[in-house]
Amino acid sequence: MPIPALLRELLAVAAPAGSEEPAARVWRDGAAPFAEVSSDTLGTSFARVRAGEGAPTLALVGHVDEIGVIVTNVGEDGLLSFTTLGGFSAEALFAQRVRLIGREGNVRGIVARRRVAPGDRRGERDHAVEHSDLHIDIGARDRAEATSRIGVGDVGVWEGEPFELPNGRLVSRALDNRLGCYVALEAARRIGEAGDAQVDVVAVAAVSEEVGHFGSQAAAFSLEPDLALAIDVTWATDVPGGNPRLAGKVELGGGAVIERGPMINRHVYELLVRAAEEEEIPHAFEISTRATRTDADQFHIARGGIPTGLISIPLRYMHTPCELCSLDDVEACIRLIVGFARRLTREQSYLR
Repeated sequence: MPIPALLRELLAVAAPAGSEEPAARVWRDGAAPFAEVSSDTLGTSFARVRAGEGAPTLALVGHVDEIGVIVTNVGEDGLLSFTTLGGFSAEALFAQRVRLIGREGNVRGIVARRRVAPGDRRGERDHAVEHSDLHIDIGARDRAEATSRIGVGDVGVWEGEPFELPNGRLVSRALDNRLGCYVALEAARRIGEAGDAQVDVVAVAAVSEEVGHFGSQAAAFSLEPDLALAIDVTWATDVPGGNPRLAGKVELGGGAVIERGPMINRHVYELLVRAAEEEEIPHAFEISTRATRTDADQFHIARGGIPTGLISIPLRYMHTPCELCSLDDVEACIRLIVGFARRLTREQSYLR
């Protein structure tokens, strides 16, 4: 299965938390042919497909931001200090190429580690790399040259193009969660194309999930949907160290992962399972005992409470430059959402 054109375009742009505009523009351009497109002051984008006067609203929520770095200081030697936007390890950053978004365009650099002097008791072999050991080198001779290209507060992401492996597997940075916002939009398109849904569908490309779920919090309040599905990625357990006993068996190629737990509305969960079973869509289950740590949490408790479900795409090597997914699982998630939406009625109750 080839990489869908819109997904490839979403993955090509750099758009870390707080600087999501490039990815948001791609997403809105993709939505324009079939939906009513809008955005808010935080940067979250919306694509509404209407089902008629008085129809309830189903929100399909994926976050469009990715983890990244932000420059905190430019040294006299031209080297850049930085901190992270979102959570990821120093090991995942060390010796990687990065793309910084400068005032005149993209600036390439590398993440390097401080040199441990000979005889230092903290030898490199014995000392795990820490964020404080790292800096970015953009090849500048000195501070003046560096600041002509990059300033404090400029952001960046890992460098690297998406590529395909055998068996329909896709490798890229930012699969977390360009996959989710792509799935939300493609599902909304197919629901509108089917023409028989009894609910308005609003696909949402939320911002700043990686630093606090801020986009979804504002969107849940302003949209006030009747129910919501969050679409995100989750850790695959079919790798060394993966433990299905913790929260469930999640494998690449296993299909859409349906969440169950206290933050998930029981009626929404049961209808998702029914749609998966009746349409023979590959699926698996994941269990959460508290918050899901996704945008679903914000919708679940917004206003007077919004009936919310969570669908996830299995992902290997999360928060690295080489995240890996199966395109078959992406398709399963789209099909599940379409089947779910087409089973909703205007009279549906989610009271517990």
